[in-house]
Amino acid sequence: MTSMSTSLDQHSWINSFDPKKRIFVGRSYFIIKRIIDLTLVLLSAPFWAPLLLVIGIIIKVTSPGAPALFTQFRTGKNGKRFSMYKFRSMVPNAEALKEKYAHLNELQWPDFKITNDPRITKIGRVLRKTSLDELPQLINVLKGDMSLVGPRPTSFGAETYKLWHTERLDVTPGLTGLWQIIGRASMEFDDRLRLDIAYIERRSLWMDINILFFTVFAVFKGRGAH
Repeated sequence: MTSMSTSLDQHSWINSFDPKKRIFVGRSYFIIKRIIDLTLVLLSAPFWAPLLLVIGIIIKVTSPGAPALFTQFRTGKNGKRFSMYKFRSMVPNAEALKEKYAHLNELQWPDFKITNDPRITKIGRVLRKTSLDELPQLINVLKGDMSLVGPRPTSFGAETYKLWHTERLDVTPGLTGLWQIIGRASMEFDDRLRLDIAYIERRSLWMDINILFFTVFAVFKGRGAH
């Protein structure tokens, strides 16, 4: 659990979680994982709940014209669509401008990513760099739509998935996962999915704890994971 700076280190670290050595599997794993999710989120509420209010006010003051908090439909477990909460980090008409900047997209559609996206506001850049724009998703964790750890839910529906992609729909999506801590936000969907499947096949409470630890480390380094 030292360095994950090279592909070999990453591969070795992931494979160090032997599925045969798991203590809790099946239903017992999911029950304990849910208890841990709720415990961590509720215990930390005195810290993150006031932040929601403060950040919301800052967004409304610096970028008026749209709500500070918005919902976006994402694909969850079993392909079920749910409303995921985020702080708005872009200008109010960001969706309308998506077509205008489509030629700058660096990933394969329907993924969409532009380095130094001109639609992002000044406060939005700070929120993204620190991952604070994702903070409202703790509400999704409380609701059971998401877990703290799991594959990130996609904005596009399951009908766009290839058959082998659908394995990621077997588990509840997460606030963070393997590709977030490995830190390549520019990875194509297929590459991210391979990491999701590696997680699904090896998932355990110990692996979840490790991913949470490295996520906190990545956030403090200012490497936002989206």
